[in-house]
Amino acid sequence: MDVTDFPDDLVQTQAACNATYQALAASRPRDTTALRRRLLLLSVRLWWHPYWETIPSVSAARSELRQLARARGAVQAA
Repeated sequence: MDVTDFPDDLVQTQAACNATYQALAASRPRDTTALRRRLLLLSVRLWWHPYWETIPSVSAARSELRQLARARGAVQAA
């Protein structure tokens, strides 16, 4: 699968989900309720995004999306 196939909003949502999860996993996070709610909202958006209806192998694509979002996050942090 070509990584350019992912819509920008889907990649951005995955990146936001990763960032929220990292904030929640941090030592003594602030406002955990808001972080959990945000993580739930982002997870729902990821799960039900219309893009998943257009591809044959959803599980492989989800994995690739997570890897892409992590890689972009690492590049932006550097």
